[in-house]
Amino acid sequence: MSAPTHIPVLVKEVIEALAVQPGGRYIDCTLGGGGHAAAILSRGLPGGQLLGIDADPNAIKTARARLEAYKDSILLVNENSVNLQAICIKYDFLPVHGILFDLGLSSLQLNGDNRGFSFKRNAPLDMRLNPTQKVTAADIINTSSEGDLAHLIKAYGEERRSRQIARCIVKERPIQTTLQLTKTIEHAIGGRRGKIHPATKTFQALRIAVNHELEHLEAALKQAINLLGFEGRLVVISYHSLEDRIVKRFMQQEAKDCICPPSTPTCICNHTARLRLIKKRVVIPSPEEVKINPRSRSAKLRVAERIITQDEHITNRDEQYKVIEKSYLSEGANNGGWRRPIMLKRLRQTFSAAYAR
Repeated sequence: MSAPTHIPVLVKEVIEALAVQPGGRYIDCTLGGGGHAAAILSRGLPGGQLLGIDADPNAIKTARARLEAYKDSILLVNENSVNLQAICIKYDFLPVHGILFDLGLSSLQLNGDNRGFSFKRNAPLDMRLNPTQKVTAADIINTSSEGDLAHLIKAYGEERRSRQIARCIVKERPIQTTLQLTKTIEHAIGGRRGKIHPATKTFQALRIAVNHELEHLEAALKQAINLLGFEGRLVVISYHSLEDRIVKRFMQQEAKDCICPPSTPTCICNHTARLRLIKKRVVIPSPEEVKINPRSRSAKLRVAERIITQDEHITNRDEQYKVIEKSYLSEGANNGGWRRPIMLKRLRQTFSAAYAR
């Protein structure tokens, strides 16, 4: 396993979307092979800092080796981004200038691992990003009822032949390897049709179910918005419609002042916009990038920017300063160099400029 085999997706577009600046503080919530992190740190010199998070311990090891040149500017944490806010509080890494989610599996996980992520490699049906998790893909395949399997494959894989596949899986159980499962799926739907392998959607569904990916994504996005400083950027790259739908809905909702149903005569939600959409349309890879890295073909990038709400503007300005000052300047804290008074000064100047508008 080596870092050069991992090709990050939409690197230039990510750097532009994050508006990376020297001295900035950034979070890569899905570190993977460290490709995006390296690009962020390179543009963030001098003084840039990055918190890298990944549930996969192998990804942390690979990224650490790749980011060795930036070892004094990185903090790598083997955790799930569903605990994003707790991680940032623990390591005093807030507020930040930008947060990135790259939701796809890395090439290392698909091509170099033996955990059953790919139907192209024969391996145990595991699919756990974190090996300490209890439930594996084999557990789901071999213990779920036919109806539950069909529902899971349809809901998380958007597979219209889910009932046929579930029926064949139950008949062929126990199934312990990716090759067994792939052959069972091919038999269920009569072999390969079109460009997409017949096992693709079922494997996607199992991976999502094992790692609770959609639930964790929604929870992490809600936390991310609270960690961004004024004009901080939230950037998300998704690879299938289920993820993209969650991201699109979240950003659009947080960019509105009222989210009441259209039938409500007057606003009762008291919701205020906390994001501004930077690009209303998704950013996709160029034909040149897809040719070099075919796995990038389904990538969609969305970006939004943190804004100050009316309540934050009028009511909480002084309180925000106090919280920031306490966070950055508290004495006796084991800060490991992550709190910087100069950052407080920049933040105060930025907030002041915003309030003067």
